[in-house]
Amino acid sequence: MRLTKNKLNKPLSKKEPEKKLIKFLKNRAGRSRTGEITVRHRGGGAKRLYRIIDFGQEKIGIPAKVLALEYDPYRTAFIALLEYQDGEKRYILAPQNLKVGDEILIAEKTELKVGNRMKLENILPGTLIYNVEIAPGRGGKLIRSAGAAAKVLAREGGFCHIEMPSKEIRKIPEECFASVGSVSYPEHRFEILGKAGRTRYLRRRPEVRGAAMNPVDHPHGGAGGGKRPIGLKHPKTPWGKPARGVKTRKRKHTDKYIIKRRK
Repeated sequence: MRLTKNKLNKPLSKKEPEKKLIKFLKNRAGRSRTGEITVRHRGGGAKRLYRIIDFGQEKIGIPAKVLALEYDPYRTAFIALLEYQDGEKRYILAPQNLKVGDEILIAEKTELKVGNRMKLENILPGTLIYNVEIAPGRGGKLIRSAGAAAKVLAREGGFCHIEMPSKEIRKIPEECFASVGSVSYPEHRFEILGKAGRTRYLRRRPEVRGAAMNPVDHPHGGAGGGKRPIGLKHPKTPWGKPARGVKTRKRKHTDKYIIKRRK
């Protein structure tokens, strides 16, 4: 199934974003603070405002009502505008099947309902979760893209075993919070941009094959006219390092929490 923007069924509210929850971010076009390009093929694009998302959701024990489901230009999933009983409004990542008028609650232990957020120690095995904390009190860091969800497998020795979207099995402390459900808009993976112009709206600049470059610009370049093999046993990056199928993950202190690597 291939979907274009016009054919997508997006159940969004027809309202302007909440003014107190938006801000302007300067477009750095893939450059660091010193002006060096650290991410290639970035720049230009349509103007957009950043929505301040509450990933931590630290308002524990205060029920909230969903006022609207909105589009966010900075992420693939939809966002939901909540109004808590104390009158405060906040944006959160919208889970799949959340509707305007629904109520959600953040507590150490609460009902297993889509959108509710609680500690991993109180979530039953087999439950789908998203926006998961890595360390208690630091806010959700994992499983935040459109359609993503992890599965709770078991609990052992103060840790909860969860299966990530990549099928990697990882240990997360039981004291960490997670939201019940899966992230909204799973159809994002089927969306096609349709034309080069829409790619430019998203601040992505054109990419060129290395084989089409000169030898001074890329290890694959300079092998004559027309399409041809790169002339190397293995492909390389523009900086001469091995590419495609090569492990790039460096040793991290969190490796000890990985039970089973992704396939």
